[in-house]
Amino acid sequence: MNTRPLAVIGFDADDTLWQNEQFYRLTEEHFRGLLADFAEGEQISQRLLEAEKRNLSHYGFGIKGFTLSMIETALDVTEGRVPTEVIGQILSIGRDLLRHPVETMPHARDVLETLAGDYYLVLITKGDLFDQERKLAQSGLGDYFDAVEIVSDKSATTYRRIFGKAGDGPERAMMIGNSLKSDIVPAIAAGAWGVFVPHELTWVLEQVEKPAEAPRFREIANLGELLPLIREIGR
Repeated sequence: MNTRPLAVIGFDADDTLWQNEQFYRLTEEHFRGLLADFAEGEQISQRLLEAEKRNLSHYGFGIKGFTLSMIETALDVTEGRVPTEVIGQILSIGRDLLRHPVETMPHARDVLETLAGDYYLVLITKGDLFDQERKLAQSGLGDYFDAVEIVSDKSATTYRRIFGKAGDGPERAMMIGNSLKSDIVPAIAAGAWGVFVPHELTWVLEQVEKPAEAPRFREIANLGELLPLIREIGR
């Protein structure tokens, strides 16, 4: 019987294994330029963030919801007078997001290659199903995972279900990601280890206070520091 402390390791995808938020930031800058005749850039960004917050429960996470929120913001900022060609351009930059190249994070491939076979690896990501599948395929990292879970949201219940299905439950599991709100806090609440890998461009809606006092919270500067930590915990 395998009684080692760690058996299952979950990885977030966007901005943990590959770059993502930087493409949204570039798209938002383009969007602000399209509406520059109607409002200041900061005002446009604030209206867009408010629309995204409102729409999460309707559209979920991902590019399609972001594109619809840009259209809603354009209608709001222009009081319904947004030119049809601007709507067309918004749809175009939304499609461009769906075609952006996949740029893996430093150390991601080496870490997964080392861990594969020794641990049950599961990719746990939220967002649009087709887009996440596209990025996973283009990343070339898919073969390292024993399972892939694309979910609508990440909660303690989500992690209990996934880690229970993958192994003996969250007590012998670890979740690694750049979002304190989605990857770390709920995983720790479920009983797993939570390893925070900060990313400089993490979306504001994914930012919460660090659970610094939690016994199972750890923070590393990059994925290159993960293997020594796993060896320490898994002894």
